[in-house]
Amino acid sequence: MLRRNRALPLLAGLLLVLAAVACAKESDDAALSSRTDDDQSATDDGSDGTDSGNGDGGTNPDDTLDWGDCGFEGECATLDVPLDYDEPDGDTLTVSIGRTPATGDRIGALFLNPGGPGATGSDFAAQMATALPPDVTEHFDIVGVDPRGTGASAIDCGADFAELYGVDYSLDSPEDEETLLDVSQEYVDDCEAAEGDVLSHLGTRDVARDMDAVREAMGDDQISYLGYSYGTSIGQVYADLFPERVRAMVLDGVVELGPTGTESAELQALGFEKALQAFADDCDADDSCPLAPDAMAGIDEMSAAVEEAPIDASPRDLGPGDLAIGLALPLYSQQLWPSLAQAAADALDGDGSGMVSLADEYLSIGSFDIYFAVNCLDGEWPAEPQELLDDGAAMATDAPHFGESIVNDYVRCAMWPVEAEPLTEVTAPEAPPIVVVSTTNDPATPYEAGVRTAEKLTTGVLVTYEGDGHTVVGNGVSCIDDAIATYLVDLEPPEDGLTCS
Repeated sequence: MLRRNRALPLLAGLLLVLAAVACAKESDDAALSSRTDDDQSATDDGSDGTDSGNGDGGTNPDDTLDWGDCGFEGECATLDVPLDYDEPDGDTLTVSIGRTPATGDRIGALFLNPGGPGATGSDFAAQMATALPPDVTEHFDIVGVDPRGTGASAIDCGADFAELYGVDYSLDSPEDEETLLDVSQEYVDDCEAAEGDVLSHLGTRDVARDMDAVREAMGDDQISYLGYSYGTSIGQVYADLFPERVRAMVLDGVVELGPTGTESAELQALGFEKALQAFADDCDADDSCPLAPDAMAGIDEMSAAVEEAPIDASPRDLGPGDLAIGLALPLYSQQLWPSLAQAAADALDGDGSGMVSLADEYLSIGSFDIYFAVNCLDGEWPAEPQELLDDGAAMATDAPHFGESIVNDYVRCAMWPVEAEPLTEVTAPEAPPIVVVSTTNDPATPYEAGVRTAEKLTTGVLVTYEGDGHTVVGNGVSCIDDAIATYLVDLEPPEDGLTCS
């Protein structure tokens, strides 16, 4: 998902972050360690933290974390959390935390997550402290927690993702299918060999428990929360597990919980098709666009060409795999549409370097290893790879540019070596108002997913942004930002159905 200048969550599955680049501050050796400080431990036992220090300014005096300077702006700390919350005295993971303290009278901590799975949160907090409305940063510590499997606890399956995505995901022959299955099985086998001991402990429920452990270590009774994209999954699960510990919650670019993994992938493919059409319509209306007057025809010509033979490019030729992800990335933000138009025009002229560059930008962001580890664990997937590939082929009609590439990307989840624990629909009846922000032309988390999620949540409040791109809070849209700031500071939620443009 692409968020201008800051958080551009990107993975074509349920999304990463472009500007919030992973910043692992500790070595991977710190990932698994024995518990050394009982005061830093937190178990899912339902206990509350100490007083939050509301309104007295500064940071919380009951905070037990050891905060220090970061390599970027703000303050950093680490916390050891149980690898397995059913065995709280067993092995631990180290999670990194970033904080920018409130500039005035402190209400509490506003926890943020930029998306993913695969993006870190510790560096994102410092970035967002300069983007959120001043009323918010005055009264809240802006806090980001690295989800387990990233940062200090990063997993590494040893894959070359340029090679993994260099194959053809739109299967036109038995050879295409065999190649995709072979590279996918090799990746899964390598991941099991490298990280098999932790793969079953990387799901969103444990990420939410980690966030609550940080809340307790900070000495706060409750948190406020702002989650983008995959961060909305974390928020929903947290509200389900710990409703009494939620002071306020905003979910922007919603991942809908309840549908199967395949159903979610299919819905996302349709969202990208809608966004691609919006790009094409915008290009056709602009004489200066290099694909005008028929941008979609140009996209189709380029797609057909790479199926016949790769297009010359640097540092490698442009094939169907690179084209699929290079085509998806610019649809996260309207600001990137000119880059897509020029790259596609150059490819039609015989130079695919621009499209390869877009693909490489996509591949350079965050961790694809944790992306698959979380999605394969959190979702319900077919037991056999062929069933998923059949679903991908069926999507080619309704989503000809993205259906197969997005759905077939998850064939690895049908091979995954640990049993899934699918997330289910969340209603959170005991939670305070949960504000759901959904963008009408969001390619990665379709608008309708936000509408349905707001309806499912007992206290859901829907805010609609009529626009393009993925996520909007903190992006300079005053109608949105003012409503969210008022809610976070004064606990006055916007009117259900508020529409901004």
